[in-house]
Amino acid sequence: MLDKKVSELLNTQINKEFYSAYLYLDFANYYKDQGLDGFANWYNVQAQEERDHAMLFIQYLQNNSEQISLESIAKPDKVFDAFDQPLHASLEHERYVTSLIHNIYDAAYTVKDFRTMQFLDWFVKEQGEEEKNAEDLIRKFDLFGHDSKSLYMLDSELAARVYAAPSLVL
Repeated sequence: MLDKKVSELLNTQINKEFYSAYLYLDFANYYKDQGLDGFANWYNVQAQEERDHAMLFIQYLQNNSEQISLESIAKPDKVFDAFDQPLHASLEHERYVTSLIHNIYDAAYTVKDFRTMQFLDWFVKEQGEEEKNAEDLIRKFDLFGHDSKSLYMLDSELAARVYAAPSLVL
């Protein structure tokens, strides 16, 4: 059995990951409504990744005979009036998720829960990649997003992104 606090934090993270998927689906819908199908695709893939992250937390808790507590998922409440706003909201959200992962890691470290720490190592690395991807997308938009031809090319580039299942094996 896991430490009670660690188990609670892992359960809470399930909800946070599903919320992330909702948030990115909301971003995808915004971009689809704006005619930017490539940006929509990028965030649809992002939503799939977040859903899989939630499932990894569920599987980890199940593998450790812990109870799963599925809570309501909040509705995203962001309203956008510029193409770059979801990009900045995404970076802010990924930094928030990184802080949540670090908090769980810290709780596991405090009770010397090395198995959970090892499980979380993948997420620590993943969050570094998520933040870098969000930063790179903002940088590309800042460089190319204000010219319609360049925006079209960036949108086409993002349309090529395909989903890849997580590489974490439990």
